Amino acid sequence: MFDNDESGRVPTAATLAPRQGGALRALRETNLRRILEAISRDGGVSQAEVARRTDLSRATVSNLVGELRRRGLVRIRDQQSGGRGGLEAIIGRSSNAVIGVDFGHRHVRVGIADLSGRLLADEERSLPLDLGVEESCAEAMEMATSLLAKAGLLRSDLIQAGVGLPGPIDPASGRVGWHAILHRWAGLEAPSILRELFGLPVVVDNDGNLGALGELRFGAGRGYTELVYLNIATGVGAGLVIGGRVYRGAAGTAGEIGHISIDQYGQLCRCGNRGCLDTVVGVDSFLEMLRGTYGDELTIPRVLDLADRGDARCRRAFADAGHALGVVIADVCNLLSPQRVVVGGELTLAGDLLFGPVRETLAQRAVPAAARAMEVVPCALGERAEMLGAIGLALDAVRAGVSTNALAVATTAR
Repeated sequence: MFDNDESGRVPTAATLAPRQGGALRALRETNLRRILEAISRDGGVSQAEVARRTDLSRATVSNLVGELRRRGLVRIRDQQSGGRGGLEAIIGRSSNAVIGVDFGHRHVRVGIADLSGRLLADEERSLPLDLGVEESCAEAMEMATSLLAKAGLLRSDLIQAGVGLPGPIDPASGRVGWHAILHRWAGLEAPSILRELFGLPVVVDNDGNLGALGELRFGAGRGYTELVYLNIATGVGAGLVIGGRVYRGAAGTAGEIGHISIDQYGQLCRCGNRGCLDTVVGVDSFLEMLRGTYGDELTIPRVLDLADRGDARCRRAFADAGHALGVVIADVCNLLSPQRVVVGGELTLAGDLLFGPVRETLAQRAVPAAARAMEVVPCALGERAEMLGAIGLALDAVRAGVSTNALAVATTAR
């Protein structure tokens, strides 16, 4: 029985139809992506095999393969094997490509991929601190031109861009949150600006979400549906995967765990609070603690070297960072009970110096059953995770047929 709506009327089939239609469209797009991923895994399989891999009926697969053909993502050819005719679905091997861009605090990484998701070329460059938006985008497109030439492609072959930024992105407007690390982007409607500067349809998302998407599709998260990705960089970015999809929250701020306060009397954070995780584990804050002793030129590799040589202060710094990270991971574990927490960033090179205290803190603070069901592992994609996630986002936009939407925001991978 249906409850009355706010007007006191019982909902009719007409009033329910839009809601049901939206759910059916979402299911259809999900199944389209599943089929395309099943096909692209090997570059070409029979429809019967696609049905087995996706647990969809052959009739459904046939119908949806037809839709993928109309979108230009799949082609069908006759298959002659042992004298029997059949059908084979193959990712269209056209020259079309997508670009993934990851803007960081002091870097930009760009990758080019074909429509099957195969990475053709990628590059990372350092950027001056606080570089302007137009200058940053010009650098990215210069890199893209070089990468296209390496891949034997033309600028006109690019049909979609995915871009990651280190800050929350409003899902409705694409506006970058005020406390983004790249403060020149704060308050800007990133999709429309990037579309104008890139000359391409663009989808945009927070870099933590894209790191999660990258690891989910291509790295340590493959095969998992409940996942948390953490990237320890200038700040601590995070992405949440719930039910196999990236979860962004109503305001696009889900996963901002770098601003969970773990010490009310700690350092002042850029968000205005004190003792946030960023101020303890973020690379800049981590190094600042030690530079008074080891000099202003101190780097993470140097701290690692000193720790390996038995330096007590450096070893303690990694242990403190691990315990702080463990406190927040334990809270996330208790709240979401993920299957895996994937951790990336330079600090993870410390291995058990960092992960040992993380696991020790988890054992003390997490619900035992949730802790047993979860494992904490280093990321598999390294510094490429966010860029590969941006490529995945761009491919989702192409597959969902939204690439002509100039203001498209990261909704297709929800």
